[in-house]
Amino acid sequence: MSSVMTTNITINGAGGRMGRALVQVCCASEHTTLLAALARATADCCGQDAGTVAGIDKQHLAVISDRSAIPQQPYVWVDFTLPDGVLDALAFCTQESVPMVIGTTGLNSTQKDLIEDASHTIPIVFAPNMSVGVNLCLSILKTAARTLGQEYDVEIVEAHHKNKLDAPSGTALRMGEVVAEALDVDLADNAEYVRHGNLGTRKKGAIGFQSVRAGDIVGEHTVTFAGVGERIEIAHKASSRMTFAQGAMRAADWLSEQPAGLYDMQDVLRLKT
Repeated sequence: MSSVMTTNITINGAGGRMGRALVQVCCASEHTTLLAALARATADCCGQDAGTVAGIDKQHLAVISDRSAIPQQPYVWVDFTLPDGVLDALAFCTQESVPMVIGTTGLNSTQKDLIEDASHTIPIVFAPNMSVGVNLCLSILKTAARTLGQEYDVEIVEAHHKNKLDAPSGTALRMGEVVAEALDVDLADNAEYVRHGNLGTRKKGAIGFQSVRAGDIVGEHTVTFAGVGERIEIAHKASSRMTFAQGAMRAADWLSEQPAGLYDMQDVLRLKT
């Protein structure tokens, strides 16, 4: 009788919306085992069973705040918390040689540089969106932009729930980066984030971004390539956070066997050409 090898997972921010989804998926998968669930010491969920907090059966594993209480076994750290929390965890994981999956958005360039520096010591998957579908869209966008060229105007519209703090979303920005790279232009020089008043005609090569914040929208992204006489739209709509959690667990399982380096979901899914 053969046994299935599983990857031990530590989830940071286990009491949050994304954290609860991560616990659910981790416990349901035959490829991952929940080793520890962490939250801030002031969080209401601290001391409660991680399964109960996530809305599933009891896992007989309490949510903790003290990282020294994590069992001394190899594991992958999964983190979708806020930027400050991620950087604190990054220092810990670098010191302890723990691989990291980071799905946090809203990081500035300095914070991203710290992640890149840490990847020389530990393996890290850093991606603004862990959805398999979104990452397939990124691959399609590269092909579309290369084929259509700069004769087609590009607009990116994203929509999320009213409590999301950053805009545009990390996924929308990554979509813009992919398009810009395919067109061989610099996104920083061509992105347009705010339009108001009499702007004149559209600048050639501009990549427009529009953000919607409303209700409980999980995440929607549409990239439009508009030419003369036709329009191509590549869209992804998430109806549940489970898709992000499933991708994160897939990334963690893959990362457990990788050397130090900075990876993204394109690496995990073998979509890079």
